[in-house]
Amino acid sequence: MRANQPSPKFRLPLVALAAGLSTVLLALAGCGGSGDPSSNGSSQASPASKDNAAEVIDGHVTQSAFNPSEIYKREAQGVVTVISVVGGSAVSGEGQRGLGSGFLISSDGEIATNAHVVTTGTGASLKAAEEVYVQFGDRNTVSAKIIGYDPNSDFALLKVDPDGLDIVPLPLGSSANLIVGAPVAAIGSPFGQPQSLSVGVISGIDRAIESLTSFKITGGIQTDAAINHGNSGGPLVNAKGEVLGINSQIKTSGGGGEGVGFAVPIDTIKRSLAQLRAAGKTSYPYLGVTTVALFPELAKRFGLGVAEGAWVQTVSRAGPAAAAGIRAGSKQERFQSQPYEAGGDVIVEVAGVPIRAESDLARSIETHKAGETITIVIYRDGGRREVKVKLGERPLGSLNPAAAKP
Repeated sequence: MRANQPSPKFRLPLVALAAGLSTVLLALAGCGGSGDPSSNGSSQASPASKDNAAEVIDGHVTQSAFNPSEIYKREAQGVVTVISVVGGSAVSGEGQRGLGSGFLISSDGEIATNAHVVTTGTGASLKAAEEVYVQFGDRNTVSAKIIGYDPNSDFALLKVDPDGLDIVPLPLGSSANLIVGAPVAAIGSPFGQPQSLSVGVISGIDRAIESLTSFKITGGIQTDAAINHGNSGGPLVNAKGEVLGINSQIKTSGGGGEGVGFAVPIDTIKRSLAQLRAAGKTSYPYLGVTTVALFPELAKRFGLGVAEGAWVQTVSRAGPAAAAGIRAGSKQERFQSQPYEAGGDVIVEVAGVPIRAESDLARSIETHKAGETITIVIYRDGGRREVKVKLGERPLGSLNPAAAKP
């Protein structure tokens, strides 16, 4: 599904994709710096403190059980610095050099990172780096192979030869049922400083964040743990040391981390990981609409006949929704200072799943496969209807030029 609400044109603050190869306004949060990471002092683990028994209330680890020193002691050796070269080679000294973070996910030498750490461009113009290197905590630096990358989730899978390396895979947790206020830690290479630790809390959940295409990443995790250029691709972990997401973006008015960082949720990463392991590429189903989430006053103002759902604003030509007869809005009107396309259908259910929250439609569509026919329930002119939709293959669109400059 396309981005699901109109994007106002703000000059500030900007979201920095902390990327590593080029600076972008919606610049993915972590790679931005260049330079030799081996010239920076390495971080040292804090003195080991006495283990705390995990205190769990209603399934969640409490603040009192959060021990950053112990998390760092267990996890830091599994976090690496990722160096990429585009348009040349490290040997010749030509080309752009990017820097980000990553973390080991298997004893076979698999490494997770952001796609924007090891690529340049967006959408159909996306291009992989010619060379990728991975630096471990002991400063040993080895060549890495890009197994594949997913621009829709900003995820890339790398692999190194594990022979002779200190391989410490990090456990993958779940990004379902996260709670705001839960403590988290970020580990990465901000400004090339390897294995740096910052701590904070989950500041927000279910955020829609930018990908490397025109489609949003749903379920994004917002945190106030410090994330800066070079942190992209590093893990955001909970008190148990489980990875909840991959640090990807920062929202900033000055170019640095200002306490508003975003991570791609690990459950989204797991979907991409399974496909990249199997085929080296990913596939997403496609409906072909842009929508806005309803709220009571909006529904009342336009007489939509239902208080919850995804109100269709545009329908892509020749897309699955258009073929199924789903209608877009046809007349722009303003409400509460925002423009809306009045007259479109309201999607209230996808294959039996109710559509209530802003990201429900995208999340529901993504549980299916391209080519699959599903039933979608809509409201049109106050009446309930069912339509059959054969989902298509999501196109590799480009970022909105008003929102990002590659």
